[in-house]
Formats: sequence, structure tokens, C-alpha cells
Amino acid sequence: MSTSIIAFVIVLGVLIFFHELGHFLVARLFGVGVEKFSLGFGPRIFGRTVGITDYRISAIPLGGYVKMVGEDPDADIDPAERALSFTHKHVFKRIMIVAAGPFFNLLLAVIIFFGLFMVSGTFILKPTVGEIKEGGPAWDAGLQKGDRIYSIEGNAIATWDEMAERIRNSGGRPLLCRIYRGQSEIELTITPEIQTAKNIFGEDTQRYVIGVTSAGDVIPRRLNPFDALGESIRQTWDISRLTVLSIVKLIQGSISTKTLGGPIMIAQMAGDQAREGAANLLFFTALISINLGILNFLPIPVLDGGHLVFFTIEALTRRPVSTRVREIAQQVGIFILLLLMVYVFYNDISRMFFS
Repeated sequence: MSTSIIAFVIVLGVLIFFHELGHFLVARLFGVGVEKFSLGFGPRIFGRTVGITDYRISAIPLGGYVKMVGEDPDADIDPAERALSFTHKHVFKRIMIVAAGPFFNLLLAVIIFFGLFMVSGTFILKPTVGEIKEGGPAWDAGLQKGDRIYSIEGNAIATWDEMAERIRNSGGRPLLCRIYRGQSEIELTITPEIQTAKNIFGEDTQRYVIGVTSAGDVIPRRLNPFDALGESIRQTWDISRLTVLSIVKLIQGSISTKTLGGPIMIAQMAGDQAREGAANLLFFTALISINLGILNFLPIPVLDGGHLVFFTIEALTRRPVSTRVREIAQQVGIFILLLLMVYVFYNDISRMFFS
């Protein structure tokens, strides 16, 4: 339990700090005064004031905030502070300040993945055949266990993923495959067949296959800084895309809302990853950081995405959204978030005691 709590505090602290750091740095870049930079909500525990900014640790460690000069559009601003006021900055600057928080969460993921790739490199799964489905296309064509496919239709194949993609996009037409079998090179023509399978969301999907599994033949690959950066960006993009797709599937009802988890589940998972080692905990932190960034971009009032909607409307109409509309939207947003918090806590408790 102590490991889970410590890991949870570390992970959450890093995520909150980076998120608020994004708001803070871009606000200062555009000359906006920052009154408070807080990790946590509620009463101030301790901190230090530098200039006009109170850097503080607050009592409730489930979030954080950056309070800027003139953040409330209806507040009376001293003419002397007008140059520091958030509300008096151009709308596109305000958009960039608000978007910087979730963007920094995505940036944190890239940084973590970059470090992991630089230290550990990556692994390439070679296109070496393992088990073959009896009566399947590969079986009928004469493919054997241990064969390595190095070319399909004249296109060089270096990894299992490249091979699978060629087969998946074949449209069911016969494929000329060149193969290493021991010291020999042979050619086989394999005609993929369409198969219904479950995707990661439990939905039935159809794809072309040849009826083989991987032999698990992997080779390590060291990465230079440029390759590591490219892999880090690709990994962050892939997880971000999957996160967005998961949210869409939840809204459509394709994924059960029982899969949602809150702080208790995150703490348990953080503890599990911490016990597996620092690399696992870092990967988990990157994963949660991406989720936090994507969720904050959702167009829900009180989240960054909700503010971005208001500012986008202002940019298009050239006048700010009325105070009344903003107040109603904020109340709706708070209600939605409270319902979501209650539900994820219910899911967490149900998993703890009834699963």
C-alpha cells in the first residue's frame, strides 16, 4: 500500500507540475502576470513568493492551478496592471496560454519516451514464421515453421509489422513471397483469406490473414538521438490516437463505462508499475500524461478545452462570450465532472471489493 501511495504522489505530482508549467511559461512569454502557481488545491501548506508570484504547495493534492492577473473577465483591473492582464491579451495569445497545459502533458510523454529509447533502444520483431494454421493459406502454399519472409510482391520486408501490413492491405489477391528457409531462398505464392476477429475494443473486424503466428524472433536496435526522438513522437501520437478513439467508443457505447477508473485505480496501477521497476513506472507516467492531456482538450467547461471553445468563438465573432452564457456553461461543466468523479470512484471501489 505504501508503494502505491508513494508512486501515486510522484506520478500525479509530475503530471500536475508539467501541466501547470505549460500555462505558466507561455503566460510569462506573453507578458501575463502570474499571482499563484499552486500544486494542489485548498489551503496553502508552504511556499515562497518571488516577485508577484506565490509558488505554493496546497493541501488537496488532486490537481493544481495557475492564477493569472486579470483572469476573470469581469474583474476590475488597475490601469497599471492592464499590461499584465490575461483578459486584455489578444485572443490568440489566450488560446496559446490555455492550450499550453495539455500540450505540455503530451510533451512530457515525448521526453519520457525519448529517455527510455535512448537508454534501452528498441526491439524489432523479425518476419519469422512460428505456428501455421492447418488448412490456412500459408499451410496450403507450403510455408513452414522457421521460414523468414524477406520480400512480398518485390517489396523488401524487414519486420513482422511490415509483413502484416502488406497482407492486410492485399485485398485478397495472391502475393508472391520470397523466403529464407535455412540457407535456401524460395518463392511461394500465398493468397490471403478474410477473417473476422476481435479488435482491442472487443468489436468484430474483418482483415486479410495468411494463418501464421510470429516465432518471436527479435533483435535489439540501438537508437541515435534523432531516431529516438522520432520513435518518441510516433509512440506519443499512436497512444494519443488510441485515447481519442477510446473516448469516441465510450460515447458510442462500444466500450463499457465500467472500464473507467479514478485515483484509486491509478494509485494501484502506479504501485504495480513501481514494483516492476523504474522503466515501467516512467512508461506508465507517460501513458497517464497523454490521457490527461487529451482529456483536458475535451470541450467541457471548466476544463482547458472548454475555455478554448469560448476563445475560439470570440476569435470568430470578434466579441467575448457573454458572462451569463459562461456562468451557465461552467455550472454544467462542474456538474458533469462531479458526476464523472462519483462514477469513477464507484468503479474503483467496486473493483476493490467485488471483483
